[in-house]
Amino acid sequence: MDFCFSDTRIGVTHANGTALLDTVVARLAARQGFALATINLDHLVKLSHDPEFRAAYAAQDIVVADGNPIVWLSRLAGRPVNLLPGSDLVLPLARAAAWLGVPLSMIGATAEALDGAARRLRDEVPQLNIGILHAPPMGFDPQGEEAQIVLARLERMGPGLCFIALGAPKQERFAMLGRRLAPQTGFASVGAGVEFLSGHQNRAPDWMRALAMEWLWRALRAPQRMAPRYLACLAILPGQAMAALRQRHTQRGERERA
Repeated sequence: MDFCFSDTRIGVTHANGTALLDTVVARLAARQGFALATINLDHLVKLSHDPEFRAAYAAQDIVVADGNPIVWLSRLAGRPVNLLPGSDLVLPLARAAAWLGVPLSMIGATAEALDGAARRLRDEVPQLNIGILHAPPMGFDPQGEEAQIVLARLERMGPGLCFIALGAPKQERFAMLGRRLAPQTGFASVGAGVEFLSGHQNRAPDWMRALAMEWLWRALRAPQRMAPRYLACLAILPGQAMAALRQRHTQRGERERA
């Protein structure tokens, strides 16, 4: 599934969790880092008008589907992918880091949330080595001096995994810089995943997620913030659906000519 903008094409690179974890383990075992982003409709809105965000996304090595609309669009395009939200990847990625014996660092959120998430991870994955925990201040520049200092510390640690909980587009921009300054580190943008883990945010109940209604849970909890975001997402859906159908038609034509 590809999403096309004026100067950039961004594609979902891994269709399921098994393929994703295989890549993560292989790269970290080879002392190669990566940047992992989880694309959703809000990201597509931002990508449509933010060239810096597009550049950051183009620098990601791994892109997976975060949000049921992305999954539905992939089916329309004839290239179905599974739902892989960043918050669902936290524990599997932490277990992979523990199995490989590499440290797990976390950047973003608050000091309290990072400490809480670290305690929870130690309970869930006792053999995990916790690395750097850094809660940046308000106004943090993901490519500024403080970011460079944190990335220098990660690079000195050697191969490792780093969860980024800065929100889009900061986390993807931080990961882009990290690929250059800490090339042995795997960066995973997990958004609210750290705060879900620590209990500083409550995720939608399982039954709402099963019915693809997590968006409603978020909207009801923060209507003033989420309503404009969801309206913008709704506005781009028809165009994205048409683009997905064009991809399906093009793919079918290529198969017939082969």
